[in-house]
Amino acid sequence: MAVDNDKTRKGKLGEDYTVRYLEKNGYRIVARNYRKRCGEIDIVAVKDDIIAFVEVKTRKYRSLVSGVEAVGYKKKGRIIATADCYLYENGLEYQPRYDIADVTVSNTENPYVIAFNYYEDAFDTTGYETQF
Repeated sequence: MAVDNDKTRKGKLGEDYTVRYLEKNGYRIVARNYRKRCGEIDIVAVKDDIIAFVEVKTRKYRSLVSGVEAVGYKKKGRIIATADCYLYENGLEYQPRYDIADVTVSNTENPYVIAFNYYEDAFDTTGYETQF
């Protein structure tokens, strides 16, 4: 059980750090941990005419796979389907964008962020069927 709590704590640390980064850069957070049967989106943020669906990947220092590499084809499809649900439910007329936040945290008992990379427009809907 401690592993799940540790993983949850590190995940929240990465998400909170990403929220602060987005707000500092002029985004307004409109949803966090938006869930549907098809998937989950960690952060939904709006700036100007863009709505960013942000996948946050928090990794321990020296992980073998980067956060960007960890978002595979299936995960991207789930994010796109969930984003479609969000747009449909909220009737928003924004240009959707799919971003990835790659957060690296220390391996210490009280983890802290040691590296952060934000990838705007990390992937698109090419090759995926949309629901609506």
